Amino acid sequence: MERPEVSKVSIRQEKTEDHPKVLQLLEEAFKDQEFSDHREHELVQRLRTDVNFVPELSIVAEMNNQLAGYILLTEIFIAGPEGSHKSLALAPVAVGSSFQKKGIGSKLIMHAHQRARDLGYTSIVVIGHENYYPKFGYQPAHEFKITFPFKVPERNAFVLELEKDALLGVQGKVIYADAFLEAE
Repeated sequence: MERPEVSKVSIRQEKTEDHPKVLQLLEEAFKDQEFSDHREHELVQRLRTDVNFVPELSIVAEMNNQLAGYILLTEIFIAGPEGSHKSLALAPVAVGSSFQKKGIGSKLIMHAHQRARDLGYTSIVVIGHENYYPKFGYQPAHEFKITFPFKVPERNAFVLELEKDALLGVQGKVIYADAFLEAE
């Protein structure tokens, strides 16, 4: 059952005028995160100009006429012996500190999943907390023989099939948009 507060949340595609508020929210949301480079706001700025940016998958949550959260899915590829498979990367998802623990992050993720399905995408990869993403159906990437271009603990690397058996026979390395790798 949805929490009463979450019913007051509206979810929509990000608009240009949202950009400054989104960057501020990201900077605030990640400033004290232990497993963060604290530059997610810079990543989003780069991704917005990348060829792999999908505007329909840059999504905000609003509550009480305030920006409460943000999620971005960006097109990536999984390259392996059988060829290249188009997929999405979830990064980042953030909820403002005064809006946390209300189910907004979950609502953003579920909305983004449905929007991705509507656009014809069949899978998503994410690097994240081992106790959070499995709640949304994410499975360990290593079980699919999907690897990442940088060192990441297996317990934090996940994939999600948006469509049954979408990753059947797909294996290989995640090829991120150039904007992801520019900060390294």
